Amino acid sequence: MNIEDLLRETLSDMAHEEQPPPPGRFLPVNGSRSRRRSLALAAAAAVTVLAVGSTLTVQSLSSGTAAPEVLTGQGSGETRAENRITVNEGLRLSNVLTDLSAATGKPLEEFQRAAKDGRALGLPSYAKGALEGFAFPGTYDVSPTSSPEEILAAMVTRFGRAAEDTDLVEGARRLGRTPLEIMTIASIVQAESHDKRDMPKIARVVYNRLNRTPEMRLQLDSTVLYGLNKFGIRASNEDLRSRSPYNTYVRLGLPPGPICNPGADAIEAALNPAAGRWLWFVLTDPKKGVTKFADSESEYLKLVEEHHSRTR
Repeated sequence: MNIEDLLRETLSDMAHEEQPPPPGRFLPVNGSRSRRRSLALAAAAAVTVLAVGSTLTVQSLSSGTAAPEVLTGQGSGETRAENRITVNEGLRLSNVLTDLSAATGKPLEEFQRAAKDGRALGLPSYAKGALEGFAFPGTYDVSPTSSPEEILAAMVTRFGRAAEDTDLVEGARRLGRTPLEIMTIASIVQAESHDKRDMPKIARVVYNRLNRTPEMRLQLDSTVLYGLNKFGIRASNEDLRSRSPYNTYVRLGLPPGPICNPGADAIEAALNPAAGRWLWFVLTDPKKGVTKFADSESEYLKLVEEHHSRTR
């Protein structure tokens, strides 16, 4: 049962009560049903969420008005929402919060504080309380009365829908991975891809390298730079010597969590990687976003030379 279903069930039950529910109803209590209901209310954070594709409409229930229609941007006589925000795929959480603050005019500190309360946002248990990776990209219509907690809870709700659509939990079990590991792989795929058509092949490279541990590390600049809170395409030699847990040149296996917020295509690629023996990929033509793959070191070195020839 997803968050919207839980919220609908909770509100239906409350509608048949003669007295207002006691304050304890909204707090964690014993019992699976009560726990589900309190989590649903906390995750919803008094937000009405309507989803059509990747579009969410967010409006405070306390406004006392009916939920607005999701706008499609078509037609000349439409009524536009106060604030339409698009969160791009592959942004780090720090950038998402900054962009949301700029778009809504609400203090960045409020978004940062809200992002730390994973339980209130309705994060799944496997996220381990961290919002990175679960602030789902998409287009959001935000009411001026919506709080940072409500906006972020809506993004987590949208992630929950994507997780159901891709059968994330069962897919992770099938691959012998945890859902958090799948989301970490998806974030790497998102960060490393310049064309979504390459995503399943990049995912395959990640799995092939993981399956060759301890002989092979992931060696991904994107994870190194994330751990150092730096941006760019290539990590410096000094960066590669860092002791960060995200330094996949030094440490075996996956980093401890997602390095950005992936979209549905990246999650799907992480769950359904392409078939192949590739162990390397190289962005051979940065201007055109062309990535090529290799399953031998000699072929990989040729691709590196092709990259250098186009970037000199």
